[in-house]
Amino acid sequence: MIITKKKPIEEVMASLEGVKKVGIVGCGSCATACETGGATQVEELKKYLEEKGFEVVGTVIPDECCQKLLVKKEVKVFKDNQPEAIVCMSCGNGVQTVGLNVNIPVYPSSDTLFLGMGERVGKFVENCRLCGQCVLASTGAVCPITKCAKSLVNGPCGGQKNGKCEVNPDNDCAWILIHDKLKELGQLDKLKEQKPDKGYSAVYYPRRYSAKEDN
Repeated sequence: MIITKKKPIEEVMASLEGVKKVGIVGCGSCATACETGGATQVEELKKYLEEKGFEVVGTVIPDECCQKLLVKKEVKVFKDNQPEAIVCMSCGNGVQTVGLNVNIPVYPSSDTLFLGMGERVGKFVENCRLCGQCVLASTGAVCPITKCAKSLVNGPCGGQKNGKCEVNPDNDCAWILIHDKLKELGQLDKLKEQKPDKGYSAVYYPRRYSAKEDN
């Protein structure tokens, strides 16, 4: 899921300078899990803005704020009582999706951090950098691009200490994790495979993909 954190409310309020009528869009997926844009957070922001003198003309929480056609349908709630701006409580992708479907300013209430795994409620860890050239088949499903601070693809740098990364000692050394997992799987021979340095030739921005064209 896409991990987000709340912006300081002062930053959100600065975006709304000169605005009196506001709409709020949440997200029923990632932002709900991150507790940055679910029903509870939408209601909290609505109450806060009303206390500050804003008129909140409507709120909506699409199941997924990054689905263009779904969002197009959901934001019709603002058609009759047009807000001057919308606060979108999703990731940056959702903010842009809402922006494509309305002709008024859309402002984010969150900062987008990374693609992550939920470890437990409210706790997330980055697992994938969306590099476009997945190497997990040879690394025991542990990503060296993400888990290694230097994104090394052919083994550790030599700076680890007691199994911890020299860049951030709070993190385990990715290549020790990879070694241990491959050993567990009986696939240590994969460590002998020499992989080309990551060139990121598959990564260019903005990226597009069509599943229909690929099948």
